[in-house]
Amino acid sequence: MHELSICYGLMDQVERIAAEQRAVKVVEIVLRIGPLSGVEPQLLAHAFPVAAAGGIAEDAELVIEDMPLRVYCEACDAESEAAPNRLLCGHCGGFYTRVVSGDEMLLARLELEREEEAAIGGSNNTTEDTENTEKTA
Repeated sequence: MHELSICYGLMDQVERIAAEQRAVKVVEIVLRIGPLSGVEPQLLAHAFPVAAAGGIAEDAELVIEDMPLRVYCEACDAESEAAPNRLLCGHCGGFYTRVVSGDEMLLARLELEREEEAAIGGSNNTTEDTENTEKTA
C-alpha cells in the first residue's frame, strides 16, 4: 500500500508548513486527488491516522476532494473534461489530446491553529498551498 508512504510525505509537508506558520495544531487538511493520480482516496484516508499519529496533525480532519480530469485537444485547440478511460476531446471528439489536470494529488488547503489563538480561543488561520504532494504520470 503506497498510500501510507504518500501520507508520510504529506505529513512532512504539513509539518513544514505548520512550523513556518508557527502553528500548534493542524485542524483540517484538504487534498484534491485526480482520477489518474495513482492514489486511491479510500486507502489514503485509512492510512492517514497511522501517518499522523503523534504529530501536529494527529487530530486533523482529512478532506479529500475529487479533481476532474481535463484534456487539451491538439486538433481543435480546446480544453475539456474527459473520462479516465476515454481521453477524447469533449468539443470535437478528437483523440489527439494530452492530460492537463487530473493526474496529480494536491495539498489544497491547511487550517492551522496558532499558539496565541489557542491561548485566547481565537479563530483559526487557513493556509493555501497548492504544491504537488505527489505527481504521477
